[in-house]
Amino acid sequence: MSIFSKEEAQKLLKKALSYSKAEECEVALNGSESGNIRYARNAVSTAGEISRMSLVVSSSFGKKTGTASIDEFDDASLEKVVRRSEELAQLAPENPEHMPLLGPQEFPESITFVPATASITPDTRAEAVAKSIQVSKDAKLQAAGYLENSTNSVAIMNSKGLFAYNKDTDVVFSVTTRNEEGTGSGYAARGFNDVSKLDTFSATKVATTKANGSVGARAIEPGKYTVILEPVAVAYMLENMFFGLDARNADEGRSFMSKPGGGNRLGEQLMDQKVTIYSDPFHPELPSSTWNREGQLLTKRNWIEKGVVKNLSYSRYWASKKGVDPVPGPGNIIMEGGTESIEEMIRSTEKGVLVSRLWYIRMVDPQTLLLTGLTRDGTFYIENGEIKFPVKNFRFNESPVIMLNNVETLGKPERSISVESYRSYLVPAMKVRDFTFTSLSDAV
Repeated sequence: MSIFSKEEAQKLLKKALSYSKAEECEVALNGSESGNIRYARNAVSTAGEISRMSLVVSSSFGKKTGTASIDEFDDASLEKVVRRSEELAQLAPENPEHMPLLGPQEFPESITFVPATASITPDTRAEAVAKSIQVSKDAKLQAAGYLENSTNSVAIMNSKGLFAYNKDTDVVFSVTTRNEEGTGSGYAARGFNDVSKLDTFSATKVATTKANGSVGARAIEPGKYTVILEPVAVAYMLENMFFGLDARNADEGRSFMSKPGGGNRLGEQLMDQKVTIYSDPFHPELPSSTWNREGQLLTKRNWIEKGVVKNLSYSRYWASKKGVDPVPGPGNIIMEGGTESIEEMIRSTEKGVLVSRLWYIRMVDPQTLLLTGLTRDGTFYIENGEIKFPVKNFRFNESPVIMLNNVETLGKPERSISVESYRSYLVPAMKVRDFTFTSLSDAV
């Protein structure tokens, strides 16, 4: 078994630390068990299960650190990997940003582990995919998709007396449906800690509706449009912004949070007052660990509050350099929403575009967070409160910061997956004005 209980992890880490002769030593134990099933053209193509475990030892002498890892846990192997990390530390150059290890901390138990998800079997996965395939067949479409579940355990212990342990589960599902002619495409993705919330039937229904509805797409002129972004499109659009909530990048002039002339934008009104973004380890729809790999406590924290930058993450090194308290980065990202449904947003739109999904997003300018990318899997023209017809896909050039200054309405937050990073976010659908489409794309 690759998943260690808290007691098993503690015992193994104590033994590994007992071999240490370094000034400081930290040991991390990681275990994971996962299963997956992949299908294409309405038939399963591959399936499998993966089990991994590893122990990583970091030894420090002054500001010199060496790291070694191993996946064998007998006494001789444990001593060997500790000795190896110490040898590497003696050969390493000094790290000017080295920080001493933290001492004992108290961490509340997380809500990331769900026994039902940990108990998923190959039959469970096959049944879920069979429902998806049947929906696709009934709609006379071809489906390609992927379902994966995982259980993970992680524990750290150091020579200063810190110990932390967490166990989590996750299940993710994505499906693309297309017609035989390749002229219509739809997509849906779902992710949960609790497998009982996963409904592959209804998710695939969404994808098939998009696929059949996107046939016969017409070309319309690029330009600035009022745009309704579904939650999966919002997750793709905002992900680079979430990664940029870091004080050091801002202070060094490398991010959209950099202030002209130096410093960062803490305390500034950067977005519309409808925008509040926070992290919360105990959010029931998107829980996270209550600690990070440095052994810092993670708590609920507002990053953007009513459009104002309330917090940026400070590593322990950068905090010491700036004379402030460390602020660990977010374990999850949640954006508050509103109450409007996508249908209500459509009805209130005189002229606009409904975007189901974005992809192939690339950075153009980190200082303004200008991004470029493409729409896909169902893009529709709206006029006088109704969807009139599908349109050809667009390339866009837009900054999420500017976009969040142009928010008109927000929907209810939904857990959405960015397949490019395979991370989940809790974000709402949103209606924004003046979204910039620069050209057309013939891709479906």
